[in-house]
Amino acid sequence: MTAGTRDEWQEWRGWRAAAQDALYAPGGFYRRAEGPAGHFRTSVHASPLFARAVARLLCRVDEALGRPAVLDFVDMAAGRGELAGGVLAALPADVAARTRVCAVEIADRPAGLDHRIEWLAEPPRGTTGLLFANEWLDNVPVEVAEVDAAGVARLVLVREDGTERLGEPVDGDPARWLERWWPLSGEEGLRAEIGLSRDEAWATAVATLRRGLAVAVDYAHTADTRPPFGTLTGFREGRETTPVPDGSCDLTAHVALDACALPGGRVLPQREALRAVGVTGARPPLTLASTDPAAYVRALASAGEAAELTATGGLGDFGWLVQPLGVEDPF
Repeated sequence: MTAGTRDEWQEWRGWRAAAQDALYAPGGFYRRAEGPAGHFRTSVHASPLFARAVARLLCRVDEALGRPAVLDFVDMAAGRGELAGGVLAALPADVAARTRVCAVEIADRPAGLDHRIEWLAEPPRGTTGLLFANEWLDNVPVEVAEVDAAGVARLVLVREDGTERLGEPVDGDPARWLERWWPLSGEEGLRAEIGLSRDEAWATAVATLRRGLAVAVDYAHTADTRPPFGTLTGFREGRETTPVPDGSCDLTAHVALDACALPGGRVLPQREALRAVGVTGARPPLTLASTDPAAYVRALASAGEAAELTATGGLGDFGWLVQPLGVEDPF
């Protein structure tokens, strides 16, 4: 990949602008009728245990808040409302009666969604409760940087067909972000995703919460595990593919969750977070098979789903950024 002339650069865009249009503009990937579930599988789709675990977490937050008259659950990047609906269904009746559930998504409200769920384009302000962002930040578009032959980190420019070339050197706030969070040596070809836009998006979302807990769950890396060539990729119909910003596929990159964390926040693996709210993956006792075979089969299936959600090398490796505001860390 080589740098072009200034006139040639005008034909190209940075990955942040290109992905923003490809994902969220009219006709973009996330406005399609099939929704994200038509192309990839998240923890929400893997098992109803995930929504039940989030419901238990919401109940913990409720207790920490002193059981307020109105308890908010805000589901960021709600897809088609699968998590919001699952959490509402799993809440005890007395908690559900006080809970305002808000699904935040740019797509139109899906038909048949529980009427108790509010459908919003932005998170409401001044909430008290739990703001939960499952696989949102990985779809907040970022600029991509690559080191050129002279050892200079430059912005990667892209055309709609996915063709890339190098642009201007990274400078200003993006350069300072790289230096602080993802320093690149002078080795040609090294790449990084500049997470500044995600830090800002997360801070803005957290600022809508007056008191409670904010959680971001995502593919993640931290300062000691940054991948040398970045993680930008595409997904189409359940398969990983070359990232092309034409609206035909999801565009995603792992998140530097440690950079997103605000004061008081911390990152822990999904397996630890889920186990803390009762998702263990423990197999049922064999004695249950003889006393209640149907219950044993159900328990065995649940254990398998829990094992998938907490698996090393899989969903269990996801990061949970936990950000308490005016309450104790529930984990």
